[in-house]
Amino acid sequence: MGAHTPFKTALSYVDNVGATALQVYVGNSRGFARPPGDPEADEAFQKGCAERGIPAFIHASLIINIGSPTPATVAQSREVLKHAAQRAREIGAQGVVFHAGSAVDATHYRAAMRQVRKVLLPLLDSGAQLLVEPTAGGGRSLASRAEHLYDYFATVRDHPNLGVCLDTCHAWAAGHDIAAPGGMTELLDALPPGRLKLIHANDSKDGCGSLRDRHETVGKGMIGSAAFAELLAHPATRDVPIIVETPSGKSGEGHAADIALLRSLRGSAI
Repeated sequence: MGAHTPFKTALSYVDNVGATALQVYVGNSRGFARPPGDPEADEAFQKGCAERGIPAFIHASLIINIGSPTPATVAQSREVLKHAAQRAREIGAQGVVFHAGSAVDATHYRAAMRQVRKVLLPLLDSGAQLLVEPTAGGGRSLASRAEHLYDYFATVRDHPNLGVCLDTCHAWAAGHDIAAPGGMTELLDALPPGRLKLIHANDSKDGCGSLRDRHETVGKGMIGSAAFAELLAHPATRDVPIIVETPSGKSGEGHAADIALLRSLRGSAI
C-alpha cells in the first residue's frame, strides 16, 4: 500500500505514512516541462527504495494526450512520455503511468488510435514499462471502461511492456458500478488478463457514471469500503501495488489513514 508524493520528499513521506509503495511526478503535473534529474538525488532515491523494499512508479503529466487532433499536443505528449520513461530508468521506477487519452472529436477516433500506436510502440520496443490508465470518460476518451482496453492493446500489437493502472474512481465515473455486490469482481474479471500492474485506490465524491474525476477518502465516498474489501480479496490484485491519490491532509494523515484502512480490509479478506 502506498501513496502519491513529491519526488524530493518521497522517502521521508512514505516512512511517515507507513507506505510500502510510492508514485511520483518527475515534472509539472499539469504541464509539458521535462526537467533533468539530479544524479545524486536519483541515486539516493533508488537506494532508499531498495533499502525499504518498496516499488516506485512515475505518473506522467495529467495533460498529455496522445490521441489529440492537435499535432503540437501529440508531439509534446510524446516527448513528456519519453522523458518520463528515461527518468524511470534513472530512478529505478517500475513503470510510467499515463492517461489513455482522448480523440476529442468523434471523427478523429481512428486517427487517434493510429497516433497511440505511433507514439507508444517505439517506447515499448525500447524497453519502457508503460501503464495505461483508463480515464473517467467524457471527451471521446480512448479508454475509460474495461472493454475499451482490448482495442487499446491490439493497437500496439499486445506489446508485453504495456500494462494497466486501474483507478477505482475513474472506473466508477465511467459507469462500472463497483459499489454493488460483485461489481468490483466483475470489473477486475473484465480487464485484459495478466495486465493489471498497479491500482489507484480512490473513493469518489460523485455518483456512478458521472464522468467526474473527484477523489475522496477511501470508505467516505460514493464507492464505500465494501467495494475496496472486494478489490483486495480478488486474486488478480494479490501482488499488485496499490497507491492512494486521496486527500492527504497537512502532514499526510489522510494517506496514512487510507493505507491503514486498506491494510485492514485486505486482512479481513484473507
